[in-house]
Amino acid sequence: MGTVFWERPFVLDPPPAAVERHSDVDLHVPTGDGRHPAVVVVHGVPGPPEAPDARDWPLYRGYGALLAEAGVLAAIPRLTVASPDDLYTVAARVAAAAELLRADPRVDADRIGLWFFSGAGLLIGDWLRDPPAWLRGVAATYPLLAPLPGWPPVDPRFRPVDALDLPTDPDAATPSGTASPDDADIDAAQPDAASTGVDPTRPDATSPDAANVDAAHAEGAARPTLVLTRAGRERPEVAPTVEAFTAVARRRGIPLCVVDVPNGQHGFDALDHTEEARAAVRTARDTLIALLTAP
Repeated sequence: MGTVFWERPFVLDPPPAAVERHSDVDLHVPTGDGRHPAVVVVHGVPGPPEAPDARDWPLYRGYGALLAEAGVLAAIPRLTVASPDDLYTVAARVAAAAELLRADPRVDADRIGLWFFSGAGLLIGDWLRDPPAWLRGVAATYPLLAPLPGWPPVDPRFRPVDALDLPTDPDAATPSGTASPDDADIDAAQPDAASTGVDPTRPDATSPDAANVDAAHAEGAARPTLVLTRAGRERPEVAPTVEAFTAVARRRGIPLCVVDVPNGQHGFDALDHTEEARAAVRTARDTLIALLTAP
């Protein structure tokens, strides 16, 4: 087992997928004919300067294989961030990777998802604020959801909580099929999908967040559902950003499905080789795929 994070193995052991390298984007290709749903895997940024290309880390190769195993074509773009100004370039590369997938004849161009990790969480706002019709779901695993104190000024575009603002019209403020602010308080007291063993793809799932997955599509909600994986032992500088974002999202009725990993660290999918960690990764994947494949 590697001694540095980027050498540590993925918590699951999916069969390796065929990998195609297209310049700065790797495609992990599932077997089988026909058009597949697809996901852009947005690896954590900024990475350690001495680390190799994140596309070659066992962690992200594992996610590519895990998605391909389930019939999803995964794109992993190479991203580098050295300063807040680089976020503009990275955001453009993520959008370009999505368009690369949509243009691929093996992909169903109307069934695309995005999966953000760690510091890449700062990029989520673009997709929640003005989501394209083809974006079926967004996932975020131990994400950073606000710039950290002491950073140079960061464009509000990269403050995801700002993207949760709803229209001021009272009829539009609580979309049909999502929780009202009062309901959100009830939701917060209920168990989440990962801790109950509930199948998050079932319409009668008892997790209130999982129910929002179905409601968001049944009512044609404009915002994609966010599948948020939270580490219980999150880094102290990251945890408050996740808590604040989650509270605002629930209060404003944003479609949200939470997967909690109570004993997980930031990077649990490489650091914590436990059944809890493995179950959380599978739940996040399956919930995102349910969004991609819903009618």
